[in-house]
Amino acid sequence: MNVRAAAAKVIYQVVDQGQSLSTALPAAQQDIKERDHALLQEMCYGVLRWLPRLESVTQQLMDKPLKGKQRVFHHLILVGLYQLGYMRIPAHAAVAETVNATKNLKKPQLRGLINAILRNYQRQQESLDQQAISHDAGRYGHPGWLLKLLKASYPEQIDSITTANNTKAPMWLRVNRQHHSRDAYRALLDEAGIETDIHTEAPDALKLHAPCDVSKLPGFADGWVSVQDAAAQLSVEYLQPQAGELILDCCAAPGGKTAHIMERQPDTQVVAIDCDDNRLKRVHDNLQRLNLTAQVLCADARYPDKWWQGELFDRILLDAPCSATGVIRRHPDIKWLRRADDIAALAQLQSEIVDAMWQQLKPGGTLVYATCSITPQENSEQVKAFLERTTDAELIGSDRQQPGRQILPGEQDMDGFYYAVMRKAS
Repeated sequence: MNVRAAAAKVIYQVVDQGQSLSTALPAAQQDIKERDHALLQEMCYGVLRWLPRLESVTQQLMDKPLKGKQRVFHHLILVGLYQLGYMRIPAHAAVAETVNATKNLKKPQLRGLINAILRNYQRQQESLDQQAISHDAGRYGHPGWLLKLLKASYPEQIDSITTANNTKAPMWLRVNRQHHSRDAYRALLDEAGIETDIHTEAPDALKLHAPCDVSKLPGFADGWVSVQDAAAQLSVEYLQPQAGELILDCCAAPGGKTAHIMERQPDTQVVAIDCDDNRLKRVHDNLQRLNLTAQVLCADARYPDKWWQGELFDRILLDAPCSATGVIRRHPDIKWLRRADDIAALAQLQSEIVDAMWQQLKPGGTLVYATCSITPQENSEQVKAFLERTTDAELIGSDRQQPGRQILPGEQDMDGFYYAVMRKAS
């Protein structure tokens, strides 16, 4: 399949049909040549990052919108505009290949329309681009409801957050200290010509200067290293697993944190649960590659009586289901799949899970509440409400007025993440 046609179909599936990019993109990659995989990803990610700007330009250039069965061609136009406005592809090639995609999409009669729109954009690019950033959605590349939330919560950081969200995320590695120290593995990367930076807080983390295929990483297949953002790696620093403990990783898929607990402290018994059976396959795959063993259960964390009749846990890592507003730079589709009323529904679910998990924690035990969100409703306000209704909960390492730690996107080049550590009274 023509790679531009594949991109148009992916964006149509995400924007119009509500599919996630992590589902639609891999499926589309199977229909194109392997050498075009990176190009497909760049076009899909780019269009979703700058969707309001591209939509604004399209509206200016079209008399009437494409509807119904022709909607995929609307998204093909966005793909063409993104190439012309943001990519280094020669303009004549971008236009010609985008127009040729109409054949793959079985509507060659639309060649003339798409060619005319892209040519008109080239002629009027400067004025059209200025118009596209004359409103907040275009300027920031975010939907109105999310901008409103961010401005209310982070009035001083709105520019830095949205800029980070619209920037390509770096590739972070987690070195498996059961095989190598971080310095020793970094030396192996140096020998392979792969340059890295260290992280000051996450002692197993290395950031690649340029992303690379995992097959090029020394010992990847043997479990020497994993791909995981530095912010997510901090979970084990807050959890502080100790030898001989029974530990629960709640909402564990895809299993990076489960594995990190055992890499850090192999003499632990780890139970990993998630309610999505498909995502649990990733947990099994990760554990197998790393040669680690955990008890993995498909379970709803709200109802532990249905899946756990064992002893109480020494420590619980609760990586709660959330809006994922902290990882937009890795998943730009989040901006267009989420809705404003999702936040309240997620906060309600989180409160039910944290209450249930607290009952599974030993007296004197530690619960780490974590999300990859940056909304206060899911994070600091959630923890405040929990502390108010839970008399035997003690907050560790932060102030009750502003509980936990909120990492914002781009901070030390990390994803947005939240952590709060609570201890159960003995």
